Amino acid sequence: MHIRPIHQGDAARLAILLEQLGFPSAERDVRLRMDYWLGDRASALLGADDDGSLVGVAALHVTPILEITGKFGRLAALVVDEAYRGKGVGRLLITAVEERARAEGCLFVEVTSSNHRAPAHLFYERLGFVDSRDQSRRFIRRLPTGGHAR
Repeated sequence: MHIRPIHQGDAARLAILLEQLGFPSAERDVRLRMDYWLGDRASALLGADDDGSLVGVAALHVTPILEITGKFGRLAALVVDEAYRGKGVGRLLITAVEERARAEGCLFVEVTSSNHRAPAHLFYERLGFVDSRDQSRRFIRRLPTGGHAR
């Protein structure tokens, strides 16, 4: 098992992994998303490869911080194939994300996880992530398509 960069040839397998994560996606849509991820110097898609088969993916985005000197890494997505869960693949991907974030000058890595993903919450906590919901809140405002926000 080794960690490697994701490339366009991984689109079909990535679509399967995204479906396992709960986000069914057509391969052509995944290819489009990969275009902007792979073309973004502040982003990285890292894959866990088991003898030529993509079995996990982590998506990292690095963001500069204005209020203090430094950057932070956002783990935008993490998925491990159902057949490989509990075998250390997620831990390998997190380690690779942290190494990449450190190399980019990040002070910390953050991840959000939907309320219904209790096993994922336990996984992150076991790796040393701290639930910060008592310190900050996350607000989302959907943008209308084809028009301007009011």
